[in-house]
Amino acid sequence: MIKSLPSVLGQLADRKSRHNVRVLGNLLLAFALLVILFSVVFQLIMRSEGQEHSWMAGVYWTLVVMSTLGFGDITFTSDLGRLFSIVVLLAGTAFLLILLPFTFIQFFFGPWMEAQAAARAPRKLPKGTRGHVVLTGLGSVEAALIRQLRRSEIPYVIVCAELTEALLLHDQGYRVMFGDLDDPETYRRLHVEHAELVATTRSDMTNTNVVFTVREISQKVPIVATASFPASVDILELAGCSRVLQLGEMLGQSLARRILGRDAKSHVIGQFGELLVAEAAAADTPLVGRTLANIHLRDHVNVNVVGIWNRGRFQLARPDSSIDKTSVLVLAGSRAQLDDYDALFCIYKAAIGHVVIIGGGRVGRATAKALEAEGIDFRVIERLPERLHIPDKYVLGDASELEVLQRAGILEASAVVVTTHDDDMNVYLTIYCRKLRPDIQILGRATVERNISTLHRAGADFVLSYASIGANILFNLLHRIDTLLLAEGLSVFRLMIPTTMAGHSLAELKVREATGCNVIAIVRGDETDINPDAHRPLPVAAELIVVGDANAEQLFVERFPAPA
Repeated sequence: MIKSLPSVLGQLADRKSRHNVRVLGNLLLAFALLVILFSVVFQLIMRSEGQEHSWMAGVYWTLVVMSTLGFGDITFTSDLGRLFSIVVLLAGTAFLLILLPFTFIQFFFGPWMEAQAAARAPRKLPKGTRGHVVLTGLGSVEAALIRQLRRSEIPYVIVCAELTEALLLHDQGYRVMFGDLDDPETYRRLHVEHAELVATTRSDMTNTNVVFTVREISQKVPIVATASFPASVDILELAGCSRVLQLGEMLGQSLARRILGRDAKSHVIGQFGELLVAEAAAADTPLVGRTLANIHLRDHVNVNVVGIWNRGRFQLARPDSSIDKTSVLVLAGSRAQLDDYDALFCIYKAAIGHVVIIGGGRVGRATAKALEAEGIDFRVIERLPERLHIPDKYVLGDASELEVLQRAGILEASAVVVTTHDDDMNVYLTIYCRKLRPDIQILGRATVERNISTLHRAGADFVLSYASIGANILFNLLHRIDTLLLAEGLSVFRLMIPTTMAGHSLAELKVREATGCNVIAIVRGDETDINPDAHRPLPVAAELIVVGDANAEQLFVERFPAPA
């Protein structure tokens, strides 16, 4: 209470609060005049009845009657006096018990409470704040990003233009600041010139305003914004945006890349200095049906299989990990090593049938565009006639109807991509397509992140969401040298070799067995030893590059702690 008092007093000093105080003061003045009037009438009626009372007694009687206490020590004997008593009583009831309390609450107590609540939502960040991430709202992308920022202990702040929203998020444990998004003073109070990143994912027009306003304060801070329409990209860049993300396009391209059977080559998904991390489909290659132990991949191309995606689930590579036709290998190696892998498996390319895309929105169109660039045939099912761009490639109708799916060639297709913005519909269609074609590959899009697991349970082989893609891109744009996110929950991280590990080999320490992490490189100065020999002792004063999920990373830190 005492800590918030300055903020409360500051709130009461504004124009609206001063008006409220004036209204309350006028009511108190009216009440005082009413008491004086009733006291004068009291004296006149008492004298007409032959009673004498002092002026103080008149004020006393008026207040007693108006407050409904009615002690009865002073009373009238005439009907006129009793009628006057009734008038005073009713006036007091209306004024003291209804009008005055309501006005006090409405114009004084309510604003006072609002001022106390507002004190919980900071209007500026402490001096010296730096290295923080500024967010302009809390959507699914920001929520996923905040989880990653908290895990990496990177400070952030959410700017809220509405006080109720700021208080709600504050009570939920988020770090917020109350301020208008189009006010330069807001960003000065945010110390935006010392921020690590500004990210805004609101409407294109709001994002443009935010970017332009921030650029008035700082020309150097990186600003990332999302764009719903291609025309907005140039405008945002002209406003000063460092990077514009079209998440719909990115989501469609990622879904298209995951369609199995296109080729068996590696596709780079991340880079950590000289180290490249790539994915490669195992379908229709000699790898299917074998384990990592008996394919001896490192003996042929010295590339490291660090994990396997299988129907949306990531498994860290182990010698007994089996590979089937739906597996996607996660590889780590240098450019030359990945080229050797491609040379070995480029001859394996299955004849892929056409792909059925359900939904002709931004994601569906982006998926179709990516497939067309690869020379892969497709059919798009869309309910809205205005979205039928290519007549021979689009099928008008509802994908929940069997006849529409058959016209799109569901029975001959090699894959189905479900891209509608309704997660409930996506779950329904995934179950439907899985029942129709148990052997078909199904890729899905989730709008709400929690539905990713639901879509997997419904039968989808692979699911992506705006939240996971957007959050991963934003996190990687922080240009942290110690972490690279590959997918939701999967990252490559870099750390100094603990003294407890120096002089021992990876095989001796059993790093993979003990923690689930896979060491894919050792960095000493300017030299990077990619896919190091597991039996060679680890050097002193060098760094490890390790891949693993969040749990594996935590186990690694606990098992091999850095010196205090």
